[in-house]
Amino acid sequence: MRTARRYLAREIYRSTSVVVLALIGLFTFFTLVDELDTVGDKFPLTALFYLQFLAVPARLYDLLPIGLLIGSILALAGLAQRNELVILRVSGVSGMGLLGMLWAISIPVIVGAILLSEILTPIAEIKNSEANLLMRGRVEGGRLASGYWFKEPTPQGGTRVINVGKLLASGNVEDLRMYEFPGGYELSTMSQAQTGRFADGQLIMQNVTENKISPGAKDVLADAKVTGQPIMTVTHIPDRTVETSLTPERLVARILTPERMSLLALRDYIAYLNKNQLQADRQIVAVWRKFSYPFTLLVMITIAAPISFMQTRRGGVGAKVFLGILLGTGFFMLNQLALNVGMLYKWPPVVTALLPNIGAMFLALLAVFMMENRHSLTSRTTSLWPWGKSAV
Repeated sequence: MRTARRYLAREIYRSTSVVVLALIGLFTFFTLVDELDTVGDKFPLTALFYLQFLAVPARLYDLLPIGLLIGSILALAGLAQRNELVILRVSGVSGMGLLGMLWAISIPVIVGAILLSEILTPIAEIKNSEANLLMRGRVEGGRLASGYWFKEPTPQGGTRVINVGKLLASGNVEDLRMYEFPGGYELSTMSQAQTGRFADGQLIMQNVTENKISPGAKDVLADAKVTGQPIMTVTHIPDRTVETSLTPERLVARILTPERMSLLALRDYIAYLNKNQLQADRQIVAVWRKFSYPFTLLVMITIAAPISFMQTRRGGVGAKVFLGILLGTGFFMLNQLALNVGMLYKWPPVVTALLPNIGAMFLALLAVFMMENRHSLTSRTTSLWPWGKSAV
């Protein structure tokens, strides 16, 4: 059986590699065509190629499940057409035994996917974000029209809101605003800085304009009375240093898609969000989806098994590939729909991440079982009908 497993693995790996490369090339080509209108003097074509090269690991991570499904269908359908699967079955390999061989074959793919998810993709995404900041001066993820917003507690028990207008590739920031609420609700100080940098748990702001609101400003404005004391004082200072829990890594985490982050980065960012009483549901779901990603690959190769076992005399390969593409696309859309619906209706993260995979795995195993026992099931079904008994 070891020889048969190696032969199956070689066929599946070869077909999957061809399919994944074709899908990555297709998606990269469409993205290049779509982004050609952004090419100019400040953003040359070589920069666009570089950004698309950095996007390859993320595309590989997204397309690997569908590529494994289509590649497995192609490989197994080819073996079925050459009657090699029949030889395996005649030699004593059952349908479930063949499925176990497919699961064993998928283990190296799962290990490679984990390395891709935890090492290569996060590094490439950070480099991609830095390159976008350097070449285009912007990053799409997590940015409002007014910039990036962060909230954190102050050492004195108050609340601080930080608005970053622009992130730099070096991890520094520009167009920085800081709003301080000592009691939690009343604004006392608003500081503006041209630039800022992080060092040893501190935010160092340069060229700061500090607006301090007097404690009695609220009462003066409420009573509409004229006072001899100014309700706000404006001072200009060269630099100001404040203690902060923000780091360049957490700033980068703000602009990355949660699924593109490593588990360690997600854990750190979730701890930061929980500490500052911010919503972390999206990140928690991303953690569960990363845990379920290897299971997704198993689901895909399990779906490929019953489709490939179907015996067709003519046009079988094309029909099976088409059916596999439909199933893979449908499963991918269902997975994304479950994510959005789960976030909308506050489903538990484990349900949002695992429910589509569990449902697809159950249906695939049921299909394998029915194809393995189709003759006995047919005879039992026939015996239930009156004309079936008379025919016997």
